[in-house]
Amino acid sequence: MCEDSHGGFGRRALFMTGAAAALTLGSVSFASAADGSRESRTVRGTLPPGSPDFVYVPVEVPAGVRELKVAYTYDRPAVPAGTPGNALDIGVFDEHGTELGGRGFRGWSGGARTEFFVRADDATPGYLPGPVNEGTWHIALGPYTVAPQGLSYELTITLTYGEPGETVEPVYPPERAKGRGRAWYRGDCHLHSWHSDGRRTPAEIGELARAAGLDFINSSEHNTHAAHAHWAGVAGDDLLVLLGEEITTRNGHVVALGTDPGTFVDWRYRARDNRFGRFARQIRRAGGLVVPAHPHATCVGCNWKFGFAEADAVEVWNGPWTPDDEVALADWDSMLVASLRDGRGWLPAMGSSDAHRSPDAVGSPQTVVLADDLTRAAIQEGIRAGRSYVAESARVALSFRASGGRGEHAGIGERLTVGRDTPVTVRLEVTGAPRCTVRLVTDQGVLHTSAPLPVSGSGVVEWRTTPSYAAYVRAELRHEAAAGPLPGPPAAFTNPIFLGRD
Repeated sequence: MCEDSHGGFGRRALFMTGAAAALTLGSVSFASAADGSRESRTVRGTLPPGSPDFVYVPVEVPAGVRELKVAYTYDRPAVPAGTPGNALDIGVFDEHGTELGGRGFRGWSGGARTEFFVRADDATPGYLPGPVNEGTWHIALGPYTVAPQGLSYELTITLTYGEPGETVEPVYPPERAKGRGRAWYRGDCHLHSWHSDGRRTPAEIGELARAAGLDFINSSEHNTHAAHAHWAGVAGDDLLVLLGEEITTRNGHVVALGTDPGTFVDWRYRARDNRFGRFARQIRRAGGLVVPAHPHATCVGCNWKFGFAEADAVEVWNGPWTPDDEVALADWDSMLVASLRDGRGWLPAMGSSDAHRSPDAVGSPQTVVLADDLTRAAIQEGIRAGRSYVAESARVALSFRASGGRGEHAGIGERLTVGRDTPVTVRLEVTGAPRCTVRLVTDQGVLHTSAPLPVSGSGVVEWRTTPSYAAYVRAELRHEAAAGPLPGPPAAFTNPIFLGRD
């Protein structure tokens, strides 16, 4: 085993790469060796506070390599309360390089693993199997947070020589399941397996999705599409599996929902780099939807900073209801009002579990979509149009409609086209929400609050208004508040019905 030291940034030459806020260290070299032999190099260094987002360690890979393996450790010194400690992510790019766009991308595990391997016939979850070709590979280090003392790391890179195995052609899930025609379909579009930082296998997630009454799910691993080829056996006539990614940048996360199989979307940029539009367009070219996730989350790098001009929907409810979800719901409602003022399109809301491991509940919450069939295209079209509501579980079901005086009617995500002073009746039918209160929210705020529903959980609420009084109306089902004047957590909420002419 040979050793090298990168020291601090001043100890070795550093070069800017094609990706923003990234630096490249001096390279690690190997010589060719006999089949069956194994060689390792250990690299040590220290990253100071204020390090760039990504630091690349080039590895000169000779011909005849069967497997590349990388293990790493880093120190975790004590820090004052409220000060971020050390957290170091890791991934790898092959001989095609590290240019933004990810042509050389071969895998990412973030901080979920301490080692990984890549070879032609297999790879660690989160990484892509394929030949370990001759050329310059790059170990990608992502100093997520760095303690005031700095972050000292150690990498051990091991090459095993020999004939490569055979790379298996990937098989992907179908884009259609056995649906019920035009109907309401339930889905969870933000989930993590062991192919990123989750702890469940795809098969386990599929079992939990079926138990939760879901019709569709979306694969959304952090910064990797390596799971795409592992979902075919999970899909079935009763479960549509869409493929995507959670693009996890330093300025917020966005779910690519239902992209073409094998689509990788790069994450190595911040809002100030003005590059998000390029990758949002890539998601749509690949047949996917752009859905900013947990936009007001408080974790480092989780709060959404890119704006919503490129979004197709927004994840307003993420996992168990918390204060940042309440802020996201209020912010989304303000965006609805702004869309009316500016005469532009509105942004539908979604909800997903973001489940990683037990006890995270798959399908809580879930997005319930009115779609023409249980297909990738139909589900996406329903989400994009806002014909959906968010429910805490499959127990909660609702019907929400508005009707005018001459038989005109509209449902969730639609417009009731009547005159400004035409009487309008709004009707909500609910099951599965015992003791919940119904709130009807408009561009003026909450204009109607019902008495609690009976313990059976079923009930009907009607309200009469006019388009001049309420430009839109949406429904919230709220549990009883634990204390104080604040509303309790929701059991469900709907996208709006718009009232009046455009």
